[in-house]
Amino acid sequence: MVSGASWGLVASTFTASFVEFVEALTIVLAMGVTRGWRSALAGTAAALLALVAFTVVTGYALSTWLPEALLQLVVGTLLLIFGLQWLRKAVLRSSGLKALHDETEEYAAQTAAARQAESKRRFGIDTFAFVVSFKGVFLEGVEVVFIVITFGLSAGDMQYAVLGAVAAAVIVLVAGAILHRPLAMIPENTLKYGVGLLLASFGAYWAVEGLGVFTASGESLSWPGSDWAILGLLAAWIVISRVLVVTLPRIKGAPVATPQEGMVR
Repeated sequence: MVSGASWGLVASTFTASFVEFVEALTIVLAMGVTRGWRSALAGTAAALLALVAFTVVTGYALSTWLPEALLQLVVGTLLLIFGLQWLRKAVLRSSGLKALHDETEEYAAQTAAARQAESKRRFGIDTFAFVVSFKGVFLEGVEVVFIVITFGLSAGDMQYAVLGAVAAAVIVLVAGAILHRPLAMIPENTLKYGVGLLLASFGAYWAVEGLGVFTASGESLSWPGSDWAILGLLAAWIVISRVLVVTLPRIKGAPVATPQEGMVR
């Protein structure tokens, strides 16, 4: 029987991967519609192959070269960095200091750039569409790889971490194939806020455990309450983020966002 921790791992990697795949889909769609599907899909395929190689090398290096405590410190720090970046953007958007991310606008910008770009072809492939598709899929995919590897290694359950990411990829691909347009109906800003909270919470949890590498024993530290401490960290990040949403506009001299304009936008 699948444990609650395993389902939580699947949900975490699914949500984080889903957001990244939605952004990659927008780029590939824009290139496919304006410059040709052959070139866009070729760039996507090349990026996926590069990601597979990157995943194998990174996963092997982290799992074999680092002792447990140092592994927790490294992956926890990476997750914390990613989480704080996502939380920063969510707070700025919710406080009205940064424009909301809109996939429809992103799609329009990508298609406009594609139409204006010079047409160059090599081996029957449009180089602009290939490069842009490759770059978009690879860069978004790198974040997915880091999240899946760090979650999977730290939780000791790579199988369910990968399952969450694969499920997200399948759903986004199927939806994109059916709709033939960006998934603008997805509450992406809300998802990013949630993912930022999860990454920051798990990252802080594992990073602190990994500080045990600097002790005489070199073994991981333990949190009071064990895994339940993650809920405490999650609550703390929620409080901190909400306080920042209210106070930052006042510090910057901008209008304070109303509750309806907060994280759920």
